[in-house]
Amino acid sequence: MSYTYDTPPSTSPSRTPSPIPISKIKSQAVDLSPETFRRIHHHESEVLIVGAGILGTALAITFARQPHNRSVTLLEKSLKEPDRIVGELLQPGGVSALKELGLEECLNEIDSIKVKGYEVIYYGEGVEISYPENAGGSIKTSRNGIEKSSRPQGRSFHHGRFIRRLREAAMREPNISVVESTVAGVVKDTYTGQILGVECLTDGEKDAWFGQLTVVADGYASKFRKDFIPRSVVSKSKFWGLELIDADLPRPMHGHVVLSDGAPVLLYQIGTRETRALVDVPEGLESASIKNGGVKGHLRHVVLPSLPSCVKSSFERALDDGKLRSMPNSFLPPSVNRVPGMVMLGDAMNMRHPLTGGGMTVAFNDVVLLSDLLSPEKVPNLGDTDLVLKQMKTFHWKRKNLTSVINILAQALYSLFAANDPQLKALQLGCFKYFQRGGQCIDGPVGLLAGIIRQPFVLFYHFFSVALLGIWIHICQSPLYMLPWSLISSIGIFYKACVVIFPFIFSELRS
Repeated sequence: MSYTYDTPPSTSPSRTPSPIPISKIKSQAVDLSPETFRRIHHHESEVLIVGAGILGTALAITFARQPHNRSVTLLEKSLKEPDRIVGELLQPGGVSALKELGLEECLNEIDSIKVKGYEVIYYGEGVEISYPENAGGSIKTSRNGIEKSSRPQGRSFHHGRFIRRLREAAMREPNISVVESTVAGVVKDTYTGQILGVECLTDGEKDAWFGQLTVVADGYASKFRKDFIPRSVVSKSKFWGLELIDADLPRPMHGHVVLSDGAPVLLYQIGTRETRALVDVPEGLESASIKNGGVKGHLRHVVLPSLPSCVKSSFERALDDGKLRSMPNSFLPPSVNRVPGMVMLGDAMNMRHPLTGGGMTVAFNDVVLLSDLLSPEKVPNLGDTDLVLKQMKTFHWKRKNLTSVINILAQALYSLFAANDPQLKALQLGCFKYFQRGGQCIDGPVGLLAGIIRQPFVLFYHFFSVALLGIWIHICQSPLYMLPWSLISSIGIFYKACVVIFPFIFSELRS
């Protein structure tokens, strides 16, 4: 049975409306607004959104509320609570955007955990990297009347619980119809090329929905991407995830990055008792081959010994339970939307390595920006495809201050943290020693990672500061008689730093 959720707001705001089958709404004399009537009976709305995930649901709610007051249809193939191993850490810049959208209540009642920063552990030695002060934190007044700004905080949680709360908020909006249906393709005007809507399968029967603007936000495995985006997804590794129970983390309320001889390991709490462990496994890794016991063998014999001692027992228990899942770590540079009548957003349009947890921060900030660029004052009629495309080109470049920083940082930092050659190892050591210096050597990089500092030049400055420190350490650690060779090899380290970051910079400059 396919359901649509289209009821007036409940007198109890926290209660989710009961699902009403589409057939029942059509057959009964239900008091519907003209917009709702058109959505249910004619399958027409101002905005048609494919994918009720992070971005799709937030965008639907934003367009449905004042000052937009648009009629919205939100399609999702399954309204069951999703179960994923990524999309579980929201950086402070994402929390701030969520509040700006009026959706901060979705972080409540899901057993979410406050995140104060990171702990980077390099071959057993740790350094705390707290989110910077005076950068988006709340203002608190002390007893002596002096105002102080607290440090901003992120949130970590079970991905499915957060999605459920977002969908509940959407279902309470009278301007939104949430429909469970599997989208099969787009409906296109063969003469103008304009996208008019989508074809679906609802309860196994062919169906169609239409909108002045169709938004495709169907995630990392988008079925539409290959038809509308010229760039290809690059994936060179996977995150293999375990859920640890009652793990004793070295620094509570912090994300942990464990660096050793292999690729990085992430540890962060997602509930009162649950901790997520994500292990990066590159393609073709010898220690994860079948003859060496596969991924489980790699986790047991290579990863487990490198973990902090306080985590090992819970990690081993989770490994013995066998509940191991994976997600590809993908990279896809952003593209300008050029198709009339349709825009592609979220992971369908732009992805970066999930190491830095920037995906949801990008998504919510994109919604904030779109709320302004596609507001009724700037775009009165979403059927004006020329104006919408003009605004989407503005969107592509205006989002760069934040998204280019998060995209480039994620890819560059992964290259350093997954170092597999001497030059990258030198840069990795330089990065850790840079953090140990404290002050701006922490506040700058973590401010970029948190989505608080939105200046690409700051990223460029800190990255090459790390490179120069790594070169200096390399020279200082070499014996005096090896000084000539150290100077020559230092050129190789600097060249490697350029090879790491400049391709990602160039990918952001392309349209």
